[in-house]
Amino acid sequence: MASLNVYSALVVLFLTCGAAMATKENDQIIKDNNCETKMGLPCVLEAFTSIFETGTISSKCCGELVGLGKVCHSALVKRTLENPLFKDLSPARIIAKSIQTWNNCLALIDSLSPSA
Repeated sequence: MASLNVYSALVVLFLTCGAAMATKENDQIIKDNNCETKMGLPCVLEAFTSIFETGTISSKCCGELVGLGKVCHSALVKRTLENPLFKDLSPARIIAKSIQTWNNCLALIDSLSPSA
């Protein structure tokens, strides 16, 4: 139960508190595209865990992630990395996991789409 509370706190931080430390460019992208409103909290948790921890992301949440869009996905990951709480993480490793998660989700969604 404590793990859920920790993850919930991290997600809230991921979505809101990082704004004060983010670059203006990422903030503007996030604001202009309404990035923080495009995914439900359970899928935000899955995506966050997949990128910043060790976890998997379901096909449902992959759909929400792809629906979020690559621009929003990248801006939110970069903004999270700018937060001092994540200063001990390797940005290169997190960016690589972010790209891997995005590509895996895109491939999964493409494979589920009916052929034209």
